[in-house]
Amino acid sequence: MNRNDPETEGRPSDDRREEDWPSEAYGWYVVTILIIAYIVAFIDRQLLTLLVEPIRADLNISDTQFSLLQGFAFALLYAIAGIPIARYGDRASRRNIIIIGVAVWSLATAMCGLARSFAQLFIARVAVGVGEAALSPQAYSLLADLFPPHRLARATGAYSLSIYVGSGLALILGGALIEMLSAPALSSLPLIGGIAPWQRAFVLTGLLGIPVALLLFTIAEPARRGAIDHGHSKERASVRELPKATRRHLGWALAGFTMFFVVVVGLLAWVPTYFVRLHNWSIGTVGLRFGLLLAIGGSVGSLAAGALADRWQRLGKSAPHVRAGLLFGTLSLPSAIFAPLVTWPIAALLLFGLTLTLLSGLAGLSAALVQVSVPNRLRGQTTAMFFLVTSLVGTAGGPLFVALLNDYIFGSESAIGLSVATMSGLCGILGVLALARCLTIKRVATEF
Repeated sequence: MNRNDPETEGRPSDDRREEDWPSEAYGWYVVTILIIAYIVAFIDRQLLTLLVEPIRADLNISDTQFSLLQGFAFALLYAIAGIPIARYGDRASRRNIIIIGVAVWSLATAMCGLARSFAQLFIARVAVGVGEAALSPQAYSLLADLFPPHRLARATGAYSLSIYVGSGLALILGGALIEMLSAPALSSLPLIGGIAPWQRAFVLTGLLGIPVALLLFTIAEPARRGAIDHGHSKERASVRELPKATRRHLGWALAGFTMFFVVVVGLLAWVPTYFVRLHNWSIGTVGLRFGLLLAIGGSVGSLAAGALADRWQRLGKSAPHVRAGLLFGTLSLPSAIFAPLVTWPIAALLLFGLTLTLLSGLAGLSAALVQVSVPNRLRGQTTAMFFLVTSLVGTAGGPLFVALLNDYIFGSESAIGLSVATMSGLCGILGVLALARCLTIKRVATEF
């Protein structure tokens, strides 16, 4: 590209020439390490979804209380802590911040296994959220400095597939682990003594953070790109610096992606319990079947959505990330609504898998949208603000919405399917409407 081209004048030179970027092989090496970290994060986060019945029995809690452990306890400081951590990450070593986060969430996961009351488990889940808040805003910011814009959505899509691979592995390995740890010969752990099988599962999964931290030490902090400093790079940046059109565009996109995130988290939280309660599947059976479907389908959907957005970006389509999100979100609505209502369990399983496959790419699309829409020194905290809303509304709201419907509207544990269908339908429709509204904003075609 001509360096004197007026269309590129004023932009950082390292954003114009692809050969100035790190090698693609190294970029994908970093993506691989970050994927491993995110997979472990989701194993630690999602293991709880397999343990609804044993934890409710041991701690004597309701569906609503359990939903607080699944969502609100984790999301509370995951969302709030993410912003100050990301503001620091916009100026400091993002790699080191991630390593510290891995240590915190791994220790907190092990502490979940030592909890002997609802309050203790709630506090440990809050600590897991604090540790994991250090990962994704920094990870997405790193990827934006390793991949040029027309390749970024594939990288963020690959990273976000960890949500589904991690959740799938949590179900597959967690189900097998729970059944193995239920054996009388494994009724205690060294230095800890006799604790319940679900507690032993938490302690052992907490140890996964050790190799992850060691792998993270093998990557280097990349040079920052796309920064707009104008001689004051050390001042504290604020998202209020963004143009009004950008804020409106990101706001409607945030609303739409968040509604779909409510659906995703609600399904991840309650689908295993749906099969246990309504179809009498064992924890091991649910873990293996739903976990495999989730890991495979989520990977395919994440990569497909990122590839489509990158293609549309190269072809010059406006708002490609939002358009791809709207397409996949709309296609997911029929299966999301009908999956929990069919009576044949295999059909329900396949429809749940189709829904999550179609929705799996939205996390990567929303992250890529932020990275290409804001300057470097705002990427971390803008991503963290996205996470603030999606965590408080999605992570906390998805499980809670289903539980409240089950406990107070339908009033029966056996109504879990109807509760899930209601949540999926309402939130999915709102997501479609918000993303469609995002595309009607003036100047979107020229600015995004």
